[in-house]
Amino acid sequence: MRVFTSGNVSKFVFDQEDSVYETVLYKYHDRTVVCCSVMSGCPVGCTFCGTGNRFIKNLSAKEIAGQIHATVGDKEPQGRFQIMFMSMGEPLLNWDNVSNAIQMLSICYPDAELLISTIAPITPSWKDLLMCSYIYEKIGLQFSIHQSTDERRNMLIPYTRKLPLSGISSMGKKWNEITGRKPYCNYCVDGTNNTMEDATRLMALFPPQVFYFTFSVICSADESMKEAGFKNLDTIREFERIFIDKGYNTRIFDPEGQDDIGGGCGQLWYTQQWMKEHKK
Repeated sequence: MRVFTSGNVSKFVFDQEDSVYETVLYKYHDRTVVCCSVMSGCPVGCTFCGTGNRFIKNLSAKEIAGQIHATVGDKEPQGRFQIMFMSMGEPLLNWDNVSNAIQMLSICYPDAELLISTIAPITPSWKDLLMCSYIYEKIGLQFSIHQSTDERRNMLIPYTRKLPLSGISSMGKKWNEITGRKPYCNYCVDGTNNTMEDATRLMALFPPQVFYFTFSVICSADESMKEAGFKNLDTIREFERIFIDKGYNTRIFDPEGQDDIGGGCGQLWYTQQWMKEHKK
């Protein structure tokens, strides 16, 4: 395991003979956040992600839960503790192992919030996720939206077997009805998708009575994110204000620190190098 640190952000690289995966740890004054991988590589092929569409393997439940033990130890951190399945890989395409890891982690860290971030693939796993979310009240759900139309979203996330935005809206409403909790929509602002028309389309699909919004910066697969991230924060705040004025609960993800070590979502610099050295 290799560790890279910048300020309050640390990246842990698990380099195996047949695979590689990464975990990012954020330490804030009032909370600790771990973003863990559920796969080595990924078959989804998001255009901004360093893994491209190279899939190596699904991680086992032990490998998923082991990332948390390696980053924070066996004792639950003080303050708010969030475990996010959103570093590398699509959780619903490895659901059996993810759900088993959730069971393990809920025992070791009973107060931890367990956030599942998904592009919303078309899969039978949705039924199990709904049941699991009902049983474990600490489970949260986040949809990776990023665009306000299916046409533009398909360019960013070319994986063909995924729900359209209308399907995500329906699934989010169903999850909210079953659990009583609101799912998040994660929307990365890149400077071209933050018009009033974009906001209007999003608000029609994802009403504030059911959905929260997270706004952030599209991460680059290379090292070009740093300057773009900080330049776009004011633009993100302006776009967020439109939603706040309509009654939405929102948050902004500030990328400070993570870009210095390739810890931003999809950057995965070390993974990219490993893949070059381990060509098919």
